[in-house]
Amino acid sequence: MITVSPLSTQGVLEVQISGKLTAEEYASTLTPAMDEAAAREDRLRLLLRVGPDFSGFTPKAAWADAKLGLRHWAGFERIAVVTDVDWIENTMQFMGFALPGAVETFDLDEVDDARRWLTESLGSLHMRDIGDQVLHVQLLGKLDTAAYARGEDDMDAYVRDHGRFKLLLDLREFDGWQGLAALGDHLKLIRDYRHIPTKVAVLGDESWQKLAQKLMRYFISAESRYFDEDDIENAKAWLA
Repeated sequence: MITVSPLSTQGVLEVQISGKLTAEEYASTLTPAMDEAAAREDRLRLLLRVGPDFSGFTPKAAWADAKLGLRHWAGFERIAVVTDVDWIENTMQFMGFALPGAVETFDLDEVDDARRWLTESLGSLHMRDIGDQVLHVQLLGKLDTAAYARGEDDMDAYVRDHGRFKLLLDLREFDGWQGLAALGDHLKLIRDYRHIPTKVAVLGDESWQKLAQKLMRYFISAESRYFDEDDIENAKAWLA
């Protein structure tokens, strides 16, 4: 059985499944609800509750599920899977990295936590002019596509007002990306602004961040240098 709640004002679609799913249920319930929600929202947030009596799909239902997922592949910003069924939880944790949006699993008694995760801000980009034509950009937490959309607007406004600048890229509290779509937005941001910074100082505390600074040389025309997390004053001095 499939039960679909109305789309919330925050773009969250709640779906509950139980028993053995058939293609007829997909055609009559889930597919129309998903298509209607996608027509109203560019990026959907899905809460999927899987009951303990869930026993899988009929062959036609599995095909219907695959087609529905492919049609809305890029439309999921976040997916929260609420279940006590171990194989579903393990599958989502294994496959989550391949999905465009962020995926998290929750136990059935954590449904309120799942709703909160779907609507809260997961990460942010903070931008601050610190003088000497230096823009301090902090990447905080795990970034999703919404954070990059806001960050791109802020960057556009700064470039309009200041033109070229020097960049202090602060990764000390950066935890990565929520899904492949956010990583794609990050690469797009680098591509769109690669010729604007005149110098880039990368501030971090992870070995992969030092590697990222080395790789950055192939994507931007500015001189760049890595600084450990305690060297922020030296990073500012090098930029200035």
